[in-house]
Amino acid sequence: MTANSSQQRPWSTTDLLMLAVVMIWGINFSVLKLALRDFSPLAFNALRFSAASLIILAIMRLRGESFSLARRDLLPVFGLGLLGHTFYQVIFINGLARTTSSNSSLLMATSPIWVAVFGHLLGIERNNRLVWAGILLSFSGTLLLILGGRQGPSLIGSKLLGDVLILVAAMAWAVYTTGSKPLLARYSPLKLTALGMLAGTVPLDLISLPALLSQDWTAISAGAWGGLLYSSVFAVAVGYVFWYTSVQRIGNARTAIYSNLTPVVAVIVAWLVVGDRLTPLQLLGALVVLGGILLTRRGRMR
Repeated sequence: MTANSSQQRPWSTTDLLMLAVVMIWGINFSVLKLALRDFSPLAFNALRFSAASLIILAIMRLRGESFSLARRDLLPVFGLGLLGHTFYQVIFINGLARTTSSNSSLLMATSPIWVAVFGHLLGIERNNRLVWAGILLSFSGTLLLILGGRQGPSLIGSKLLGDVLILVAAMAWAVYTTGSKPLLARYSPLKLTALGMLAGTVPLDLISLPALLSQDWTAISAGAWGGLLYSSVFAVAVGYVFWYTSVQRIGNARTAIYSNLTPVVAVIVAWLVVGDRLTPLQLLGALVVLGGILLTRRGRMR
């Protein structure tokens, strides 16, 4: 399916892929918080990315895809690996461990705006007014969703370091998403994910080595191991391939807008599992987020 055909159809398989990613990542947010009760942040990330890299490389091998890259793409793929699988993961997991789920969701929800800004500045994508309106509407809905909680997030105070790390992570993810678009014109989403992840996981493991050596392995519960399995297979291996597939088909900005649905899923999961109530303002925010996604999907890139 070409990008143009995706633009003309109101809904497509790409939308289904991204809705699956939203569900996976929305659930994964709670999975990570629970697993980090037993794991140190860096030890957990090293294990899940090592496992996810082996899974994706095995799939790539079974499909018979070549591992070769053009010489001109070696540095860009390596750079994306360092950014998206080393730098981003180190600051994200440490930020998540230091701040609340609400703050993290709010700050990560700014990534679609950064994607649109960076893509525009680099000349990769030009967004018309409808796309910009959809991005801003969706982000506004995210603000309503999270600030509508009974206690509301605080972006200052003891959680400030974690908040700053998550905000930097949102920017890094935006650069990672924007930088992948030109490479996806030459390589499949599976291949780019596999090679970029391989490039980023090796330094991530080296950085995490002290945490791995000091980890108390006897204190890890079965639930935490299950969380590691879920996060490795679905949140990383499946989620990253689906994300790249959407970037290849419909572009950076309209892919990134789906990340604003993650807080919606997170609130619903919390409501179903632990009985958290959705306030009227949160329900309004969820509807606004959905409206922003629909508006952005209808907007045409020029």
